[in-house]
Amino acid sequence: MTAVTPAHRLSARRAVEALRSGVPSGDAVTALGSGQAEVEDRFLELLNHAGAPTASTRDLLIGGGFGTGKSHVLEHFANLARAEEFAVSRIVVSKETPLYDPVKVLRAAVASAVLPSGAGEAVAEAAAGLDPGSPAYAELLRWTSGGRAPVDERFALTLTLLPQVTTTDGDFADAIVRFWSGDPLGVAELRRQAKQVGAGRPALGAVPRRELARQRFRFLARLFVAAGCRGWLLLFDEVELIGRYSPLQRGRAYAELAGWLRPDPEDPGSPLVSVLAMTDDFDAAVLTTNNDRQTVPTRLRAKQTSEYDELAAAAEAGMRAIERQMVVLTPPDNAELDRAYARVKALHGEAFGWDPPDVPGLERLGTTRMRQYVRAWINEWDLVRLDPDCRPASEVVELAIGYDEDDGVGGEDDGT
Repeated sequence: MTAVTPAHRLSARRAVEALRSGVPSGDAVTALGSGQAEVEDRFLELLNHAGAPTASTRDLLIGGGFGTGKSHVLEHFANLARAEEFAVSRIVVSKETPLYDPVKVLRAAVASAVLPSGAGEAVAEAAAGLDPGSPAYAELLRWTSGGRAPVDERFALTLTLLPQVTTTDGDFADAIVRFWSGDPLGVAELRRQAKQVGAGRPALGAVPRRELARQRFRFLARLFVAAGCRGWLLLFDEVELIGRYSPLQRGRAYAELAGWLRPDPEDPGSPLVSVLAMTDDFDAAVLTTNNDRQTVPTRLRAKQTSEYDELAAAAEAGMRAIERQMVVLTPPDNAELDRAYARVKALHGEAFGWDPPDVPGLERLGTTRMRQYVRAWINEWDLVRLDPDCRPASEVVELAIGYDEDDGVGGEDDGT
């Protein structure tokens, strides 16, 4: 076997351990790629059309069973997007980040955002990179200004104030960046700062928290562009968790999903791109078995308010998107399995400094998932490395994944 450097061996070891545990680490994803050429082509087309006012879609909804590689594909997409000069955020739907709450989704998106350079604290880095004398800054200011702007006047005002307070009031400059990232910003202090620079007395009316979060998504995507990015990619994982919410929470989640899976009517040229991943049996297991198509809109419309009527219509749109727009990941064919086997075999040899023999692995069946093949290969090589006389044989045991409602998963929904 060809000698490898310690750094190369460490990278290979990280990749093997990530593949063994099913974690889509950067090393593992770089080693294997996506294995989903059709879905990858659709994703790259999305990136190429980001920011185009005539783009018919800004989304991709991918589906697959447990262990079919959805998270792996998302990590591969993150690598591709950063190479294409996009800022990237990973959002894992969870109790702490319920899909129905755009305020918490924004918090997760900001916290995980990474610039193409790999720098964290992406919002602060983008703000620091703004050049008030550049055309990009002028375009961002134009977009935020005027009565038809798709964001509240707070954004134009803070954007105007930032270059002036950066050198005179660092604390307030930091407060502006935190406001863009999701924190509150006192109206009295904002008016005081505006008065000091001769900006008059802005109205600054109240904006609901959910609506302000949506506006922040619009603004931050444009901010990243002004700072030199081509756009902002949001990757949503484990979206199927919404099936365990209460009916009203599911209604809100379906409505939010619909918003991510269509162009923003308030900002048709948005450079914001979203990819969502969920299990491919969600339609049958939740929409059909729970009869969500009927019960969720009925529960919402029973509130008898225009707000809930609109929410019901948006929830119906979200459920239709799950039915019609999901692109299901394809099982690996023999050529892909041969390629993956050869790559994992080479990685195992590099990681442990040996020449792995061929192992039987799992029988190649259409129902077997790539993660299962990979884990079987690695486990069998581990056994043979420790005992050269070992003749390993692997088998698969399926675990049932349920969508029973769980109040602890959905968390609190204050309705605001």
